[in-house]
Amino acid sequence: MREQVGDDRSGRRARHDGEGRPASDILREWHTGEFPAISDEPTGPLTGGRRARRRAMEEEAARRAAAAAPAPEDDATVRTPLVPGAPGAPVSRGPAPRPPVSALSGLVLGSTGEHPAVRADDDTDRHARPPVAGEHPATRQQHAVAADQRRAEQHEHDDLHDDLQDDRHDDDLHGHPHEDHPAEHHHDVHGADHADEHADDHRDARPVTGEHPVWDQTGGLEVIGADDDDHHGRRARRERGRARGPRRKRRPVTIVLSLLVLAGLVVGIVFGGQWLYQKINPVAADYNGSGSGEVDVRVESGDSLTAIARTLTDADVIASTGPFVDAASANPAAANIQPGVYSMALQMSGQAALDRLLDPAARLFSRVTLPEGLRVDAALQRIADNSEIPLADLQAAAADPAALGLPSWANGLLEGHLFPATYDIEPGQTAVDVLTAIVARGEQTYESLGIPEADRLRVLTEASLVQAEAATTEDMSRVATVINNRIAIGMPLQFDTTVNYATGKTGITTTADDRATDSPYNTYRYPGLPPGAIDSPGEEALQAVLNPTPGDWLYFVVVNPDTGDTRFAATAEEHAANVALFQQWLRENPGG
Repeated sequence: MREQVGDDRSGRRARHDGEGRPASDILREWHTGEFPAISDEPTGPLTGGRRARRRAMEEEAARRAAAAAPAPEDDATVRTPLVPGAPGAPVSRGPAPRPPVSALSGLVLGSTGEHPAVRADDDTDRHARPPVAGEHPATRQQHAVAADQRRAEQHEHDDLHDDLQDDRHDDDLHGHPHEDHPAEHHHDVHGADHADEHADDHRDARPVTGEHPVWDQTGGLEVIGADDDDHHGRRARRERGRARGPRRKRRPVTIVLSLLVLAGLVVGIVFGGQWLYQKINPVAADYNGSGSGEVDVRVESGDSLTAIARTLTDADVIASTGPFVDAASANPAAANIQPGVYSMALQMSGQAALDRLLDPAARLFSRVTLPEGLRVDAALQRIADNSEIPLADLQAAAADPAALGLPSWANGLLEGHLFPATYDIEPGQTAVDVLTAIVARGEQTYESLGIPEADRLRVLTEASLVQAEAATTEDMSRVATVINNRIAIGMPLQFDTTVNYATGKTGITTTADDRATDSPYNTYRYPGLPPGAIDSPGEEALQAVLNPTPGDWLYFVVVNPDTGDTRFAATAEEHAANVALFQQWLRENPGG
């Protein structure tokens, strides 16, 4: 006979020699003592869990069996001990004693009393106990009760597993995703043994109801906890799930508080964001209207719109730079704001300030035009006449050319360096300021024309002669050719304009005494160019010197000063004929 003892710590799947054999065959062999009763009962005391409950049920079953046993004289209800005696021993009548716990272990339900042949390959009941030959039906019934109890416990364990699955299913239905617990993972890792022990704890925590033994007609216990079948199934499990109590629902007060907190956060973000944006990009302050009062504001050359706005803000013309810059950026005419002093009002709006700067009448300045060919004295007088700068201040400033930024190649001579142009003299400017600006303008012109610094004195001096002698642009380039041709052959220039500069006179005529004046500027007496310019030539005269008209002329004379008619000649005879024409004009225009 093969022996197979299960080592499952829970005892739920303990196997024995009679597994798979009919109960009647196993009980038939019981009285011989050859079939060992296999028990998975623990050796220690049962203090809780499934084993303790099973033992209690076994004791209750034995007690009820003893109490319900009929009188000994009733042959129909004779009971036999659960543990058979030796073969051939007499059977005593009377109430059956309580069988030992080990004798009930591993038994299955057997109520038929039949003794079919034992089949080693029968696999119908894994809780079956081998029958003992000649065993009383009541004894077999006791063993069947124990086996049925084991089956019920197995069902209960399966139900617990289904309950857990249903709980997870209910969580999914109620929107609470199931989360694996560490205990479940532990169950997967350690196998069914730990799961059985874990299930015992769950079963101990639940009350056991409706588990009463049922007696068959022979007086044996047929089923333990027969009505417990009602608890097996999904409906019963759902009912037990409901019995655990309603799921906790979110209270309305909690929802309202959550919404209030959320609304507060939204409001805080909105207003906080606005506050932060204003801190980073503050709204530019601006005055209203055209303002009042009066203040002078200077716009420097090269100032940007932002620089102008800062100047206006410092003078309290506008409240901040933003409105003015915005208005000026939107108006293309703002690019035409000229440097100078402007009469502005206090506390104007940005738009009003822009409109005032674009108004020519708002600019405060004295405009002075210096024509070509003026000498220094005449230029200083013109400046004084058209500005608030006294002539004495201008003359004092002209006496110190170095303070005016005169270049070194000028040999300290201011003549010719007061470049002819139109100048705006603003309130507050001094004589030095004005003359320095005029000298700088001439230097800018030399630079723009590309005149080398080493040639600037010669070009400036020759251009001053051309400016004094020629009446038209065409004649300027021819006069420059005559100067070059005479200097080239060592012939004196003999220009009356140089004699008049030396004598301090004006005009185009001279006398014999004038021409006899001993001065380096007297080109009748000294060959070549004079030591410096005799007036302030303009850009056209400078261009004529740089680009003379090709020709062989050595002479020229203005035959009609009113029209500027000038005649050029290559020989002395041609020149004498031209001079006769000029003398005729003088006779016709006495005092001319």
